[in-house]
Amino acid sequence: MLEWQNVSAPTTSNDDHNLTYMDSHHAMELAHRPVKIVIIIVLGVMITLGNIAVISVISSSVAGWSRNSRYFLLSLTGADSAFGLIVMPLNLCVSLVKNSSMEPDPFCHIVAFFNSTVYSTCMYTLATISFERYIAVFYPLRYRSLMTRRRALLLIAFAWLFPPMLLFPISLPEGIIEVHFSTASLVCNPSYSSNVVYSFTLTGFIFFPCSIVMTYCNLRLWFAAKRQQKRLRKTNLNGRSRPNVASRVLIPVMAAYYACWTPCMAIMIYNAISGSGVSEWKEFVAVWLPTSNGFLNCIFYFWINQSFRRKFYTIVGRLFWGLCPELCKAMGCNPVTGFHEDHSVWNNNNTFQERSSSVSSTCTLLTLASDTYV
Repeated sequence: MLEWQNVSAPTTSNDDHNLTYMDSHHAMELAHRPVKIVIIIVLGVMITLGNIAVISVISSSVAGWSRNSRYFLLSLTGADSAFGLIVMPLNLCVSLVKNSSMEPDPFCHIVAFFNSTVYSTCMYTLATISFERYIAVFYPLRYRSLMTRRRALLLIAFAWLFPPMLLFPISLPEGIIEVHFSTASLVCNPSYSSNVVYSFTLTGFIFFPCSIVMTYCNLRLWFAAKRQQKRLRKTNLNGRSRPNVASRVLIPVMAAYYACWTPCMAIMIYNAISGSGVSEWKEFVAVWLPTSNGFLNCIFYFWINQSFRRKFYTIVGRLFWGLCPELCKAMGCNPVTGFHEDHSVWNNNNTFQERSSSVSSTCTLLTLASDTYV
């Protein structure tokens, strides 16, 4: 009896120490919760307002953008808006009622399903935009036959319907993978280590294919744009400098994609292999970083485009003209555009920049560059 007590006493002490550590760690995570909630709310507001501005502009025609381009960009806007309108409110609701990370329930499975679906749809949508842009640039004469309206809508439908089909098991409480609420990230997360095969299947069908398509298409576009820029520089007789559109558009798009998505995927793979997690703030940043891509897309895919900015200014100007006509008259604003009319912005010096910045136009980067300066 004494021997048993001597052996078990250290084990009991170690268990008590582990419980004390877990309790203190959990208490620290709960103490940080208000700060995390504020960060999530601010990020959600930025994403929502940014995409509302985008929808207000591209819901009607934009100069230099084809109909298919607007379809793909509206799809991207919808996926990005889902971050602020679905993912964040659902997880904030769960975080307000749950205090433990080890209490799975059916609602948490549903939330995890929506989280994963929105994340995956956004990646697929980015990949389809890159593919459509690739077709537009390298096959401009065959674009209308290769990328018909029906095929464009089928690609968009695939980007929205395939992820929920693949991720449906996450929504089942007694399914093939476990789900728990993490007080570190304030998100209902699948326990990827509970089903390693399914976890790697998700990365193999979502992250890696989308990343390969985006990288291949954008690298081909970047090299083609660089070659075109060199040819135009040789034929340039008036000495005008041309903007480096390839670096200004393609590099930020890919850098933002990998910066926002790679940490989340790396932690997912690490958790599946080791069954262990990472530190509190590393998990929080990695899980919520992809949502910031929803705001950055508003800048890289839309705001850098001159046609988009011009139409946005027009819409805002008309809004102010309707609200404060006397102030607008005093400022000398145009009653049609809402702003002081400046014809210099329509000159040919800006034509190349405006056209080649269009993300998915058939004129992008190549064909219209020659038309503009010949």
